[in-house]
Amino acid sequence: MESTMQHDRLICLDIETVPDRDLIPADWPADKFPKPIWHRVVAISFVEARIERDESTDRERYIVECCRSGGRADWDERRILTAFWRHFAQRNMRMVTWNGRAFDVAVLQLRSLIHGITAEAWSQRGNRWNNYAQRFAPDWHCDLMEVLSDYGASARMGLDEAALAMGLPGKIGGHGSEVEAMVERGDIEQVRAYCEGDVLNLYALYVRWAFLTGRIDAAGHNASMESLVGCLEAGRAERPHLGEFLDRWQSSDRPSPMLVAAPAVAATPVTPVPPARGLAALRRRQTRGARTRRQPLGNQAATLFA
Repeated sequence: MESTMQHDRLICLDIETVPDRDLIPADWPADKFPKPIWHRVVAISFVEARIERDESTDRERYIVECCRSGGRADWDERRILTAFWRHFAQRNMRMVTWNGRAFDVAVLQLRSLIHGITAEAWSQRGNRWNNYAQRFAPDWHCDLMEVLSDYGASARMGLDEAALAMGLPGKIGGHGSEVEAMVERGDIEQVRAYCEGDVLNLYALYVRWAFLTGRIDAAGHNASMESLVGCLEAGRAERPHLGEFLDRWQSSDRPSPMLVAAPAVAATPVTPVPPARGLAALRRRQTRGARTRRQPLGNQAATLFA
């Protein structure tokens, strides 16, 4: 594997699929969700942004370069997958998904396996602890559904639930259950527009999470959101679903739907006392002079760390 690298691109990704009827067993229950390998990819959509860093603080901000779907509407699955992995390999990407570990990335890898397509960049970059497959390495692959639930410690949310709670539009242009019918009608452009709506929600949620966790500050958060707004404004004339997303977002009455306020007073960094040094200091004080009354170490430690 390659050594740890610093990513310079953020890709917020979602896919749309239809059941591969040739692979699903005849006795598979109709109301049961098919396994990842039985899903045929019909669209891969993403928001791609440049990651900029403040050299003095290492805080990030994201400059949106595009919101689009890979390839063209008339491409077959093999061509879509080949082009995606080639695009991914050409950049140092940080991947963001929603339930991507269980579904989106699993489908992309398994369907690539079927077609004999390499995903070497996904598997070979990084090191033992920092790589795309590592569950607890969100700087590589951030499955935001997993992260926001503390990896299942609390209830997992749907993307639409989290987006609406924050004041985002949520799903626009349909629902996942309608994708197969869209494909059967030959309306792949509608599928792609629907999928792009999901990644717009995903990007905004990621920016807010990055602010929550200190990866970006308030100025970086707002610049990252304003960059998305600029992308939506620039594209709305030719792609109406981008304008619809922006209009619904700007009219939201949810608290803090777009920008955040900088703290009035900067927080003072807290430097914790290393436990080993603290206990060593206690032991030294215990031996000082006959006037020092010997106390149980546990009581003194409790006083020091109170």
